[in-house]
Amino acid sequence: MRLKLFVLCGRRYGKIYKSNLFGEPTIVSADAGLNRYILQNEGKLFECSYPRSIGGILGKWSMLVLVGDMHRDMRIISLNFLCQARLRTHLLKEVEQHTLLVLNSWKDNSVFSAQDEAKKFTFNLMAKHIMSLEPGKPETELLKKEYVTFMKGVVSPPLNFPGSAYRKALQSRSNILKFIEQKMSERLTKMKKGKENMEEDDLLGWLLKHSNLSTEQILDLILSLLFAGHETSSVAIALAIYFLQGCPEAVQQLREEHLEIARAKKQSGEVELKWEDYKKMNFTQSVVNETLRLGNVVRFLHRKALKDVRYKGYDIPCGWKVLPVIAAVHLDPSLFDHPQHFNPWRWQGGAQQA
Repeated sequence: MRLKLFVLCGRRYGKIYKSNLFGEPTIVSADAGLNRYILQNEGKLFECSYPRSIGGILGKWSMLVLVGDMHRDMRIISLNFLCQARLRTHLLKEVEQHTLLVLNSWKDNSVFSAQDEAKKFTFNLMAKHIMSLEPGKPETELLKKEYVTFMKGVVSPPLNFPGSAYRKALQSRSNILKFIEQKMSERLTKMKKGKENMEEDDLLGWLLKHSNLSTEQILDLILSLLFAGHETSSVAIALAIYFLQGCPEAVQQLREEHLEIARAKKQSGEVELKWEDYKKMNFTQSVVNETLRLGNVVRFLHRKALKDVRYKGYDIPCGWKVLPVIAAVHLDPSLFDHPQHFNPWRWQGGAQQA
């Protein structure tokens, strides 16, 4: 609904126009050049500026609300943990294991919700990756239940009164943080006694060993990464399934690509997927790109001008909010041929299929 409003306003006022959103004067941009300029000047001319309600529920140390040096430091810590070497040696293997776990739980001729299965998959993967929680265990299921309540409040109006989704989410946030803090305490005790399990090579362990963050900072960082990693990934997976069911040609090409990889592995006597196998999934990557373009998991961003900015004749006053509408660019017919059409071939060297 909000995206349609942006599109209608864009048609009337152009790709860059001023408005008043979230109670503040705002520059709305559906222009690809300005959006790129805003993101390229992150921390220089613009900074994150999400509504206060987001900070109230995600925490003041969440990367979504941090700005300046602290945001940079938190981002560096996260990227150091998720380096390419770790992606190759740990994450790819965990993704395969959790995928097989979900697929093997399906019964013949059964009906299931793609969205629910995607959320179950991504939550279990993130819980394992962040705190070494095993899928299906009582503590994992309890955390998942609290997290579902928490997520409902994140996307609800910030009305903090009894019975509201926002109030319930704040309580769930408190319960989730208590759970994480208990895991921290247990891990620190093990580290002091030299009894730490080497299998617990997760984000929590990495933060305790390699960062100087306070307890509060670690709690908010883990919660924000659980939120970011779970929500965006699960929505993207569900959207890919939705788009693919309407494009049998893409399903067939995906099947052929993966069968070719499977045949090659069988001939070499290998079983587990390796990084080299992942790099061969060229059409799969095109499907991912097209899903993200058409699905628009992140529709717009919240930014604020740090100083007066002039861009191609447009003036953006210091302190004004700036909303780069990513979805409007993705659906711009001047940039993408038939933008409402799911066409993964558009990402393969310019070759397109109707």
